[in-house]
Amino acid sequence: MGILWMIIIGAVAGFLAGQVFRGYGFGFVGNVAVGIVGALIGGFLFGNVFLVGGLVGQIISATVGAVILLFVISLVAR
Repeated sequence: MGILWMIIIGAVAGFLAGQVFRGYGFGFVGNVAVGIVGALIGGFLFGNVFLVGGLVGQIISATVGAVILLFVISLVAR
């Protein structure tokens, strides 16, 4: 069940990051991948910093991590 939640959170985080970074959507599978990698980045950077725990905290940290990832991708793509 953990992998399913990771995919769902990754999809939501990837979608939200794609909305923040207009023009950097990668389709459903790409957004899930960006969201999962973003969740890893967000978890590494923030750990348990967010006071809102559970699902909402995971989505927030994954989205922030995904936005950071998209920012780095945009710098490399230049």
